[in-house]
Amino acid sequence: MIDRLQSLNPVLQALVATLFTWSVTALGAAAVFLFKTINRKILDGMLGFAAGVMIAASYWSLLAPAIEMVEDEGGVPWIPALIGFLSGGLFLWATDKILPHLHLGLPIEQAEGIQTNWKRSILLVLAITLHNIPEGLAVGVAFGAVAAGLPSASMGAAVALALGIGIQNFPEGAAVSVPLRREGLSRFKSFWYGQLSGIVEPIAGVVGAAAVLIMRPILPYALSFAAGAMIFVVVEELIPESQQEGNTDIATSGAMFGFAIMMMLDVALG
Repeated sequence: MIDRLQSLNPVLQALVATLFTWSVTALGAAAVFLFKTINRKILDGMLGFAAGVMIAASYWSLLAPAIEMVEDEGGVPWIPALIGFLSGGLFLWATDKILPHLHLGLPIEQAEGIQTNWKRSILLVLAITLHNIPEGLAVGVAFGAVAAGLPSASMGAAVALALGIGIQNFPEGAAVSVPLRREGLSRFKSFWYGQLSGIVEPIAGVVGAAAVLIMRPILPYALSFAAGAMIFVVVEELIPESQQEGNTDIATSGAMFGFAIMMMLDVALG
C-alpha cells in the first residue's frame, strides 16, 4: 500500500488517505443498521479512545517533526511550534463560537455557536464535523511534509497517522448515526448524516497538502497548527463528553489504549 501511495502526486496521496478516513466514518455510521442505541459505557470508552489517538498523533506525527525540522535548519525550534500550536487552538475556538452545534447528551437549549433554528439532528452532526476538520488537515499536512522533503517525515509515518485517525473515526461515525436514530430519524437518514460528518476530512486533507507544497516555509507552522486544533477538540469536547455520565475509569482506559495504539503505529511504520 505504501509503495502505491508513493507513486502518486502528494495531493492525491492526501486525498486517498482522507477518503480512507472518511470511509471508516461511514462504516461506523453503518452501525445504525444494526443498533438503535449504544450502551453509554461503550460510547464513553470509544470517545476516550478517540481522544487518546488524537493526543498521540498530535505529538508523534505533528509536533515532533515540526520541532525537528526547525532544528535541522538552524532555527529556534520552539517558536514555530508555539505559534502554530496556539494558532490551531485559536482557530478551533473561533470556529466553536461561530458554528452552530450541539454536543452528545445535551438538551438543544445548550447548543453552542451562533443561535439558529436548525434541527437538533443537524446540530449533532455539525458537532462531529467540527472534530473532523483538524483530523483531515493533519493527514494532509503529514503527506505534504513527506513531499517537501522533511527529514523527520516519512511515508510510513503519514500512513500511520491516516490509519490512527481512521480507526478512531469508526466510533465517531457511530456516535453520530445511532443517536440520530434514537432522535426518530430513519436508519438511512441517520447513516447518511453520520457519514456526511466525515466528508470534510478529504477537503481539509487536500487543502493542507497543497498549502505546504506551495509554501514550504509554513510547514512547521502547519504541522503545529494541526496539532493545536486536535488538542483543542480533545480537551474542549471529547474528554468532557466521555466523562459526563461518570464513566471516568472506562473513558480514561479508552484514552490510554488509543494513545498506545497510535504510538505503536507511528513508531512501527514511521
